[in-house]
Amino acid sequence: MYSKDVWQPTADLAALKFRAEVFHQIRGFFYERDVLEVDTPCLSLGSISDPHIEVLNSQTRTLGQEVTYYLQTSPEYAMKRLLAAGAPSIYQLGKVFRAEEIGRRHGIEFSMLEWYRLGFDHWQLMAEMDDLLSTLMGQTITSERLSYAEAFERHVSLNPFTASLEALQQTCHQHTEYGLDETDRDTLLELLFAMLVEPKIGQDVPCFIHAYPASQAALAKQQPDAQGNATAARFEWYWRGMELANGYYELTDAVEQQQRMRSEMAERAEQGQAWRQADERLISALEQGLPECAGVALGVDRLLMLLQNKAHINEVMPFAGAHA
Repeated sequence: MYSKDVWQPTADLAALKFRAEVFHQIRGFFYERDVLEVDTPCLSLGSISDPHIEVLNSQTRTLGQEVTYYLQTSPEYAMKRLLAAGAPSIYQLGKVFRAEEIGRRHGIEFSMLEWYRLGFDHWQLMAEMDDLLSTLMGQTITSERLSYAEAFERHVSLNPFTASLEALQQTCHQHTEYGLDETDRDTLLELLFAMLVEPKIGQDVPCFIHAYPASQAALAKQQPDAQGNATAARFEWYWRGMELANGYYELTDAVEQQQRMRSEMAERAEQGQAWRQADERLISALEQGLPECAGVALGVDRLLMLLQNKAHINEVMPFAGAHA
């Protein structure tokens, strides 16, 4: 794949100038709101336990022993450690890495904007995200808000909380020829969302999907909805069929977080995935005390694609794919 002749940038100069201007506007937005910029390591001795995200790592020898460093998929853990140590509201704009297929919307290295707002819940954070996009576009943007259940009922004609396993399997099979042998509800729901919901939301204006099933809480608090369903206090942000951001009203309970981490590691082992060192320093930080806050991670390269009507993520990055 490497070729010494492949040296040209993948984005043109106009796209790179636009990228620089957006970065400048983002930093100005947070400066005006007194949100501190931080810069955490790309390499860490610990990693995430999420069985759905694979990481890149590097082995090296230091101080007479073999050490594994993990390239970070998000600065989340380090940023929460800063918050637990007394930092104010913070943001970071930098590189993250994920071992996933390279494609039109995906790269193994990409730019992420992540920020945490003390005293905010996820609703307040959604409003601030609209403010940021309005600043970048020079016009007022108000995203649509749909609960996970509303999105399913509108586009799948199923209630994700009450539909039987058989109904989910049959609907998956009808649209994808897959699913009859799948017994995990979340796997079926995620497939249906990706196939039937995601392409149809956020076409005119961006759309926040919120109130996910509690089983998909990740690092978010859990809250019952108006119907009494166990839901996660989290959201995802979609625009023109593309996922841009994932945000949480952050879990601050160290015991609950450790249970989730161990459950994910057990799932990884059950699926035969490679072992990696879960970063339990996050648990130590939560034990010290994480302030009530909301946080979100935004894929900047995808946002740049949409703002410039680009068809491929390579067109907004200086060097991508085989050019990197």
